[in-house]
Amino acid sequence: MTWRAIVVTLLPEAFPGPLGLSLAGRALAEGRWSLDTIALRGFGIGPHHTVDDSPAGGGPGMVMRPDVVAAAIAAARASAPGVPAIYLSPRGRPLDQPLVREWAAGPGLILLAGRFEGVDERAIEACGLTEICTGDFVLSGGEIPAMAAIDACVRLLPGVMGKAASGTQESFESDLLEYPQYTRPRSWEGRDIPEVLLNGDHARIAQWRQAEARRITQQRRPDLAARWRKPDGR
Repeated sequence: MTWRAIVVTLLPEAFPGPLGLSLAGRALAEGRWSLDTIALRGFGIGPHHTVDDSPAGGGPGMVMRPDVVAAAIAAARASAPGVPAIYLSPRGRPLDQPLVREWAAGPGLILLAGRFEGVDERAIEACGLTEICTGDFVLSGGEIPAMAAIDACVRLLPGVMGKAASGTQESFESDLLEYPQYTRPRSWEGRDIPEVLLNGDHARIAQWRQAEARRITQQRRPDLAARWRKPDGR
């Protein structure tokens, strides 16, 4: 069964964008996954196909109407029953690699890309949308986070990456950031490749990489390090 991505958006022309290039684009052309967009404007109200209105209680900006959003999500679900429906939102659960692996192992995703001040809460509740956040920052809309979520999943689909091991030796696998990588030339601007990587001793190389991954994680992401640090703190 082909993994499906359906993006509900005011900007369908933004897709596939980067998803049509490199690994994801090649996999799309090969039919390893499919991408569809549903234009929210097509479910808009009245002659101008209105999709938003002013916030109840006052305040700046506009809010996406619940009837419009719910109709678009219903259309997406009709074409992809059983596929999880996600709303990209700054207040959602952080997107992480375990969640990406869960999604990649499933049938696909329906992704709602919000705009303006957000989506009427009633639509989120009525449609049973899961709110997901791609970082502690705010963007103009959910299209870029949707692309990020899709790309993260697609690269884990069978046959997409050149080597199966590639997906298991990266940052966030086993709660570790990735170890440093090097390639030729052996010496560059007074900086040398660590000697341990050149001696052909694969056991020592593996130990070095593990130690470096732990060092970098402890230094840059102590929150991740806390998950694997031993009780004695070593």
